[in-house]
Order: sequence, then C-alpha cells, then structure tokens
Amino acid sequence: MTTEAELREKLRKIYALFEGATTPGERDAAAAAINRVKAALAAEQKREQTVEMRFSLPDRWQRRLFMALCRRYGVEPYRYRGQRDSSLMVRVPRSFIDGVLWPEFLEIKRVLDEYLNEATERIIREEVYQNAGEAQERSG
Repeated sequence: MTTEAELREKLRKIYALFEGATTPGERDAAAAAINRVKAALAAEQKREQTVEMRFSLPDRWQRRLFMALCRRYGVEPYRYRGQRDSSLMVRVPRSFIDGVLWPEFLEIKRVLDEYLNEATERIIREEVYQNAGEAQERSG
C-alpha cells in the first residue's frame, strides 16, 4: 500500500531523474535545475521554431498535472474559445515536448494512477463493501 509520503517521494525521484539529479545534494539544488531547464527552453526557442500543440486530456486530474508541469517550466497552457475543456494548447519547441514535458508527464501520471487506484480500492473495501472486484461475466 502506497502512502502519500511514499507517493511524494516517488514524484521527487521522478523529478530528480528528469533534472539529472541522482543524489540528495543534487535534489537540494532543484530550484537551480528548474532554472536550467527554463534557460534551456528559452535557448531552444531561439534555435528551434516553436510549434503550437494541442493535447486532449479527458481526465481533469491529467489536465491539472499537465498544466502544473507546463507552468513549472514557464509554459502557459491555454485553450481557444469554443474548445472543449479536455483540450489544452501549448506553444513550445517540439524537442522540449518530446524530450522533457511529455515523458515527465507520462511517468508522473503512471505513479499517480497507481496511488489513486490503490486509495480508491482501499476506501471502497473499507467503507462501502469488501468485494470491490469487477462484475462477473455471464453467458448470453
């Protein structure tokens, strides 16, 4: 069973991996690492043309995570009037999306999904009914 503290530690480790930090001392320099990524993004934007990308994230938790990651790196997500709530737009170099933003999003999302699934299962078993399994399959 994953606790919230364990989840937070996993997220810190994932973040450290994406920043290149592997020791506690490097993790202490997280603010500097964020600034380095922001500076690299700014340099990338000068070298590489930015592209407008549309992401369709139907789950509100995924959208919140994606927007938080964007904002961490100084990228402001937006949507056009008339777009669905599930749509998020960003304008950044493609290499930043492929090399940093999307891989980090997928890894953190995977860890959060694991945690949320465990918490949901536990709460259902303890507070609603012990059998929280899937429905039985019956023939015709």
